[in-house]
Amino acid sequence: MSKTLLVELHTEELPPKALSKLADSFAGTIEKSLRQDDFLTGNSKTTAYATPRRLAVTITDVRSVSPDRPIRKKVLPVNIAFDKEGNQTPPLKKKLAAMNIADIDVSTLEVARDGKNDCLFYNYTASGIPLATGLQAAIEKAAAGLPVPKMMTYQRPDGETVQFVRPVHRLIALHGSEILPITFLGLTADRITEGHRFLSQGDIEITDADTYANQLETEGKIIPGFNDRKERIRSMLLEKANGDKILMPEALLDEVTALVEWPVVYECHFEESFLEVPQECLILTMQTNQKYFAVTDQNGKLRNRFLIVSNIETDTPQRIIDGNERVIRPRLSDAQFFFEQDKKKTLESRLPGLINVVYHNKLGTLAQRMARVRILAVNIAKKLGADTALVERAARLCKADLLTEMVGEFPELQGTMGTYYARHDGEPEEVALACAEHYQPRFAGDALPSTQTGIILALADKLETLVGIWGIGLVPTGDRDPFALRRHALGILRILIEKKLPLSLRDMLKEAVDILMKNTMFANPTAAVIDFAMDRLRGLLRDRGYSIAEVEAVLAQNPDRFDNIIDRLDAVRTFAAMPEAGSLAAANKRITNILKKSGVTAGQVYQEVMVEDSEKKLYADILSVKPVADRQFASGNYTGTLQTLATLHDDVDAFFTNVMVMADDPKLRNNRIALLKELHSMMNQVADISKLAS
Repeated sequence: MSKTLLVELHTEELPPKALSKLADSFAGTIEKSLRQDDFLTGNSKTTAYATPRRLAVTITDVRSVSPDRPIRKKVLPVNIAFDKEGNQTPPLKKKLAAMNIADIDVSTLEVARDGKNDCLFYNYTASGIPLATGLQAAIEKAAAGLPVPKMMTYQRPDGETVQFVRPVHRLIALHGSEILPITFLGLTADRITEGHRFLSQGDIEITDADTYANQLETEGKIIPGFNDRKERIRSMLLEKANGDKILMPEALLDEVTALVEWPVVYECHFEESFLEVPQECLILTMQTNQKYFAVTDQNGKLRNRFLIVSNIETDTPQRIIDGNERVIRPRLSDAQFFFEQDKKKTLESRLPGLINVVYHNKLGTLAQRMARVRILAVNIAKKLGADTALVERAARLCKADLLTEMVGEFPELQGTMGTYYARHDGEPEEVALACAEHYQPRFAGDALPSTQTGIILALADKLETLVGIWGIGLVPTGDRDPFALRRHALGILRILIEKKLPLSLRDMLKEAVDILMKNTMFANPTAAVIDFAMDRLRGLLRDRGYSIAEVEAVLAQNPDRFDNIIDRLDAVRTFAAMPEAGSLAAANKRITNILKKSGVTAGQVYQEVMVEDSEKKLYADILSVKPVADRQFASGNYTGTLQTLATLHDDVDAFFTNVMVMADDPKLRNNRIALLKELHSMMNQVADISKLAS
């Protein structure tokens, strides 16, 4: 009989940042284990539940007994099981005894081919197992596989020592309305659970697995579904907006959802005088220290009100509101104090302190690192015709805020505070902005620097990190990248592409290597870094919707500049949609193979050597088309270049139909190869279109 299964572990408070993953793992492992044992049907649906004090799962359409199933076990190869006279050998008797079928009539065993040998197989029907047996194993497997670095060891009231994420006090295992005889961590399954600590009327007796969620909500004042609770919180926060914006990052929503069972949102306030402190500081302390939701106006300016998510519903919430307002006040006062103290010293005056900060024991201090960044940044500025004085000044000051009290308290504000303090010091606005912008992009999808100085400094900072860390052997692995080299490489590529900077990646890498080569512990990583960057570039372009063939066609040219790579990709995509594209790509691939096999060095094409009309026609049209295609390519009109080359389609087809390239006459053969080289060079200016051939 198929009914809904319920399993619940009622615990002490679980780690809030891990709660959602714990719930998914617990439910997923139980489902997988029961499905492997054939307790579930095609209609079975799994629902995970998680509150601060429980992990639970319901699965619909669960069988009470798994179906009987045929089993086929290999015994032994026939030539080992029987001697030459056909008698059973000792190995066969020993094997049958080990399988508990010593008395079986061996003539009933199946003989079948297995690889190169005929083998004996034992076929039988295994009876189904009760759900309680399968669930016992499933729960134990789920508990052992929970994603926590370390389990808590604790003693049960009877003195037994057990391990789990947090102490477990109750266990429910219901199949429909029937209690399953499961034991776990010294507990025996029952149907009793607990509701909200303060809002419920005591223990709750779960009538049936199907009524679990409804009973918890109506009798226990608990919303058991993690996502249901999260979306209710989101909705309640938005209701309190009153025309403002609520800052509710998903990570904060997840954490707050894991802290409450019956969420209620209340509005609180703080003194307006705190708004003189940079709002990033206030927002961060509210979110990080207190798990509050900051409120801004529609322009992003912080309000002096904030929202809290409480676990208590009451008609008189003033004491809750007063308590939270009282708690946040010293936090905001600390931020205000740090800000006022930091402003007493200029960023310039903090620079000597960078000598005392070790960046890496193989790469020196932070002061030495920033000296390298400054050289790189000035070199890039010269190439771009930027203001080198601004760039050099920004490079000097951009890390000084690491020595401030505010950043010491809130490391997440590095760069942001540098901008505020640089403005306070009277630095040029572009220098101030560069203090924050040189960290951008900080994550996937983050904005790029908006100023030229910020762009240049961001490039230099990321290049120095990528080359320096790689050069001392700290290469990213499949699951480890502690210095975020992937993010730095992607940041460099995004800046070069999206800002259309006419810079050579290899030249910039060489300059970084030349600076770092003075370090005896450093080894030139250029080749590996370029390969690494190209792999990141492939992923970046694929994420933007370009196909593998389109990307490989462009990257086959080993581009060193990326300011025009999107234009090339768009041109390749337009070309690929043309009716002539398929045969031209195939012809280009054929030409590539011919040139590889010919072994002939580049030579001049002589019209007087030609004998076939098709080769004469192709050469004449190449001479006609080439100037047009070259002008289009030089002007950056890559789509026009490929469209112009597509006009050679009929000539190329006719050439390969009527002309024998590898003629017996060496002079004729070499001239035709030279003609193909000329054509190949023209066709692959924008991209290697042979990559488009299917």
